[in-house]
Order: sequence, then C-alpha cells, then structure tokens
Amino acid sequence: MAELTKRYIVMTMATEAPFDLTDADGVFVLKPWKDPAALCALEAYRDHCYPELARELDAWIRTIKAGPAVRGGVGKRNEPYLKAAGPPAAARPTAKAKAKKKPASKKKTVKKRKR
Repeated sequence: MAELTKRYIVMTMATEAPFDLTDADGVFVLKPWKDPAALCALEAYRDHCYPELARELDAWIRTIKAGPAVRGGVGKRNEPYLKAAGPPAAARPTAKAKAKKKPASKKKTVKKRKR
C-alpha cells in the first residue's frame, strides 16, 4: 500500500490529549474495522480521491468486509443508525458514463425555400 503509507503516517497517541477543534493539523482517527460508520466514511473518501490511493483503499475495504465484524464501543452504538447503502462504488456510474448518457443536443436544420 505504497500510496496509503507514503501519504499518511498513523501512530498511537501516548496520552489521551484533548481534541483541539482549532488545530488545522490535528487528526481524527477512525477505525473502520470496529466502526461501521467509519467504514462508510472510508468508502466515501475512496470515492473522491485520486485513482492510485482509491485502489489501495478499495483493497483495504474489501479485506475489512471479508473479515469478521469486530465492533468497538462506538461501533456498537453506531451500528443501529446505519442507513441503507446505495449501490457499491463499482456499480455507480462514473462521471464519464454519466456524460455519455446525456442526449446529444439536436441541431436545428434550416430548410431552404425554393423561390
């Protein structure tokens, strides 16, 4: 996962520090293997990032989904609130496919009158 590890450094915090809402470099860690809402957030991120990272995130997401459901405290609390998911990302039309579906604009033809 070269793209994922070169872009992000993830480490355990030594202490439970307060979360500073004004710190632009602060991080918020989600655990998608323990929290189904975090997995949804990771899927949304995958759907909106550059292709190489998206492929690596997709592989990670498939691995998480193939494994057993492991729920942490927040994950258990979030589970009942999950909304029904739409079609999988692979089934969603891409921007290119959406553009193809648009009907071509019809040019008006002007008939010449005989004099």
